[in-house]
Amino acid sequence: MLKENTSIPTDINYALVHEWLTPQATGGSELVVKEILQCIDADLYALIDFESTNPASYLYNRQIGTTFLQNLPGAERGIQKYLPLMPIAIEQLDLRHYDVILSSAHAVAKGILTTPQQLHLCYCHTPMRYAWDLTFDYLHQSRLGDGIPGILTRYLLHRLRQWDVLSANRVDYFIANSHFTASRIWRCYRRLADVIYPPVKIDRFTCQADKEDFYLTVCRLVGYKQVALIVEAFNLNGRELVVIGTGTELQKLQQIAKSNVRVIGFCPDSVVQDYLARAKAFVYAACEDFGIVLVEAQACGTPVVAYGVGGAAETVLDIRAHPDGGTGILFPTQTTAAIVEAISIFETYHDRFQAEVIRAHAEGFATPVFQSQYLSLVDRYYHQWKLGAKSLVL
Repeated sequence: MLKENTSIPTDINYALVHEWLTPQATGGSELVVKEILQCIDADLYALIDFESTNPASYLYNRQIGTTFLQNLPGAERGIQKYLPLMPIAIEQLDLRHYDVILSSAHAVAKGILTTPQQLHLCYCHTPMRYAWDLTFDYLHQSRLGDGIPGILTRYLLHRLRQWDVLSANRVDYFIANSHFTASRIWRCYRRLADVIYPPVKIDRFTCQADKEDFYLTVCRLVGYKQVALIVEAFNLNGRELVVIGTGTELQKLQQIAKSNVRVIGFCPDSVVQDYLARAKAFVYAACEDFGIVLVEAQACGTPVVAYGVGGAAETVLDIRAHPDGGTGILFPTQTTAAIVEAISIFETYHDRFQAEVIRAHAEGFATPVFQSQYLSLVDRYYHQWKLGAKSLVL
């Protein structure tokens, strides 16, 4: 049932399907699940669930439906190793007794089987990245990328792409988390998608006008985040940089960083929030589908210097194009030289940024905005679907 008044009948039964629920999965897609459950009373399903037994989780003691992957060795610590089994697993969830299926998908959740009497709405965080955009990165970095294992891995990814496109046809309506993701949905599936930006907990962050003289980046320290380029840029310009995060590249970054660059690893949320509020600017070099941390930085009134492709192009307003409401500087290529130049340009414009203006821009991505837009689309989709079903009968 809906937790807010709409024109949808109140006796509709909802199921919400997500990929996996574990203490390690705490990103933007999990936040979307949480906020959907705040406004729609839905039964929750996932490939695996280790959150309903986690006392620290908002899902503690909740009944959550799972698949056979739940009982496989090591599933909690790394479900990705069971990637070949995920399509089969998601198709085993029997949701025939629900009227509306809501999926939150970045891998296989949209592949749930439905009947003609059910409406399926998919909030797509991204088409499966390791099957599409990151295929060659995955192969080059994996021990399974060469020789006979490499051939088998390529065949697996080929079949996974086929299934991914096939399962997209099971979705009645797509919602994308950015226009960039909507364009990727069209490229991969040839399906149109409406756009609702994911919710950002703006109220967790304090807007601070007085900034200190250091730059900051926060993310998982893995290859595609391109943190090494940021470190190399600050090695060259000599300005102070703080790097927060953990991942496979942590040791490498600590080794290449000069004395003006501090790679401090993991920090609790309270410490990250403090750094975000005090930083002169937040620097980001990855291509993200949305990039919640960019909005979180702006919620602190902190300008952003970011690679201007993907979600950053939609959430950061380049001050050169928006002189009265700019929230950062966008650079055109993922190169050390481009970052060095962008920092130099930022220093030129530094005094023109206004913390309160940057914070006001971030408010447009707040949780209530997401909830209102999501409920509105569910309402519209439901009535469109009902009219379509009637026309088929007639």
